[in-house]
Amino acid sequence: MSDRLTQLQDAVNQMAEHFCNSVGILQQTAPTENFAGMEKSGVKEAGVNNNESIKLFATLITRTAKDIDVLIDSLPSEDNTQEVQSQHLAKLELENQSAASKLEALVHSGEMELNRIRNALTDIAKAQLAARKLEAAIVSDLPLEVSFPKNDRAIPDFCEIPQR
Repeated sequence: MSDRLTQLQDAVNQMAEHFCNSVGILQQTAPTENFAGMEKSGVKEAGVNNNESIKLFATLITRTAKDIDVLIDSLPSEDNTQEVQSQHLAKLELENQSAASKLEALVHSGEMELNRIRNALTDIAKAQLAARKLEAAIVSDLPLEVSFPKNDRAIPDFCEIPQR
């Protein structure tokens, strides 16, 4: 996307192109005129009246003129001084800080939820291990002995446990 001045320049160039093409169509379809002393002998063609081209170029020129007006109106005014710009930037900075603090709160909340989920998964894995030990003891008539790891903060890797 280009800036407003480039868009304005493109619109002015497009307007010039429409004017040039419309003048070309007028020249092409205009009736011939004879000047005294410069008459040629030959067939005289009647001028072609091309109302569709006239309407088309009139529409294109007015639409481009409206686009140019809109682009001019969107340009910053002279009232936009350094002080106004710095006030606007200060306002944007406050909004940015507010959004950043909300984001930090959301990230903290998400990390807390992630830790809670990890702890729940660890508890589930420990319960599954205890259940498998109990099942193995019942099937093989071994003494029942259930023990858990000493370090509760460690997140166990249960990828080697066969799944049913």
